[in-house]
Amino acid sequence: MKVFGLLLAALLLSACEQPVAPLYMPEGEAYPQTLSEWGMLQRHAGYLQPAAAVLPYDLNTPLFSDYAHKLRTLWLPPGSVAQYGEAQFDYPLGTVLSKTFYYPKDAQGQLLFEQTALRDPQRGLALARVQLIETRILLRQQDGWVALPYVWDAAQQEAHLEWAGARVELNVRDATGQAQALTYQVPDANQCAGCHEERDGQGVVPLGPKARHLNKAFAYADGVRNQLQDWQQRGWLRGLPDMAGVPQNALWPQARAGESLQQQARSYLDVNCAHCHNAQGPARTSGLLLDTATAMGIPFGLCKQPVAAGKGSGDRLVDIHPGRPAQSVLVFRLESVDPSIMMPELGRSMAHREGVELLTRWIASLDGDC
Repeated sequence: MKVFGLLLAALLLSACEQPVAPLYMPEGEAYPQTLSEWGMLQRHAGYLQPAAAVLPYDLNTPLFSDYAHKLRTLWLPPGSVAQYGEAQFDYPLGTVLSKTFYYPKDAQGQLLFEQTALRDPQRGLALARVQLIETRILLRQQDGWVALPYVWDAAQQEAHLEWAGARVELNVRDATGQAQALTYQVPDANQCAGCHEERDGQGVVPLGPKARHLNKAFAYADGVRNQLQDWQQRGWLRGLPDMAGVPQNALWPQARAGESLQQQARSYLDVNCAHCHNAQGPARTSGLLLDTATAMGIPFGLCKQPVAAGKGSGDRLVDIHPGRPAQSVLVFRLESVDPSIMMPELGRSMAHREGVELLTRWIASLDGDC
């Protein structure tokens, strides 16, 4: 009887690892209750990896999310193609983007705030060395994009649709070896829309898979190639111009040869702040525009008086004070973990020390005075 039970368990585990065809859903609201039904990711030989028809990708400068790592994937319906656009790609109906958030684990199972990537290009993520937290699905339908949050169970076997989001209590060791308690917030569907509505009235849009974020080399299972050129060669992207004319954010925190401190700082602000702080975005009324299209000057925050006063500004007089990071509202709000002060308002519960350090060095390097 015991042998039969072990055999049945093995068969069930094997069944869980059988590939599932990616789900094509250009319309309707009967969204899968479990992540596995989407067919985007599969478990195989102790690894979590994109399905055969699903492509992993990465960004030049990543969005900070309490030091969580991300496994990003893209699936296009067979025979369809995305249209290149400098500001935004036009993805076909049925496109599915996934982003899985996880933390590395050491050999003893302790979670780590570690920036080293763990994805093996051939095999994916070693499940014994990561703690999966959530997977967010972005689905392109007839009426626009839909954001769906899935939360992984404690056994790391399945993620379930949670419209209301979730709070996950974690204990993570930082770079000094000290363990820190962290309440990880999985956003609800409305909060997803709050960040992904980059332009008022446009509805939810993808933030990461844009030309300037994707223009980088990526380690595929069969070699390293530029992502945009790879998408074009696969027939997944049309309209790609000569690469000399394609925008490119800085590679951070590594940094390419020749990339300036200002390029790194602006790329960080672009990916972490500019989805709201742009001329048509939800934070446009602040007058602080941190997108790549805004020239350095008052609109970008240099010597610009903040809309918030008192507590919201930390009694600082300008958003960015050249040469004086300690007198800049921008640094004050990025350092804060007070929900009534901190920026970004969503997506983090702690300050990003490396990001704050980058922006502090950049502001200190700026010439001029207010």
